[in-house]
Amino acid sequence: MSTSGGVTRNTLRQQIADALRDEVLAGRLPPGREFTVKQIAEQYGVSATPVREALFDLSAQGLLASDQHRGFQVREFTVADYRAMAEARALVVEGLFRNPAERVAVRPEALASIRRRAAEAVRAAKGGDLDVLIGYDLRFWRELGQFVLNPYIADFLTKLRVQAWVFAVHRLRRDGMDEDVLWFGHEELVEAIARGDHEQVHAAMHSYYAHALAWADRLEAGEAGRNAPDAPESPGHCA
Repeated sequence: MSTSGGVTRNTLRQQIADALRDEVLAGRLPPGREFTVKQIAEQYGVSATPVREALFDLSAQGLLASDQHRGFQVREFTVADYRAMAEARALVVEGLFRNPAERVAVRPEALASIRRRAAEAVRAAKGGDLDVLIGYDLRFWRELGQFVLNPYIADFLTKLRVQAWVFAVHRLRRDGMDEDVLWFGHEELVEAIARGDHEQVHAAMHSYYAHALAWADRLEAGEAGRNAPDAPESPGHCA
């Protein structure tokens, strides 16, 4: 990546942040991976300033941890972190739809695009295409978030979803994906929102939350087994 007259520093900063976020979400930058501003600047062929700004942006989003002496590191989220993310999302969405007239404004013209995102996310999940799934899932939730009248809540929900995928991606690549792990409720959720059926919105989010907690339970059990003294070594498994 090289600069040109038409590329501002802010544009470059965003391009670098987007590229690194994609690397993390694809699992190519695994949790715990350390790097410096200099290394990233050399990799992309740019100056240190936009790289430093991009890395601080990703740190603010919770994807990187920074250390004054060691540089930056991809965040390592625990199962407890994942539980907390799922709970926070479920509670916030449930709260939004307790009095949706004041907090949510559904734009009918946006629903066609969201329905496509939902269908593609479910198709990718059932087909086991993790990269496509992550992309469509994030777009789905980001576009749904545009219905939320409070932009801080919308940003918070998007941030949580990205962090949840950072937690999940390397585990899914390690253990594989199946319907016991992945949630397929995108289409049901968007249709409930389109109808204004708040009970079904709550039901869809409860399904999402229960699915996430069930996977967290299995991950904890698997990690406890692998870490137990004299436990036989076996590959990770999501039953």
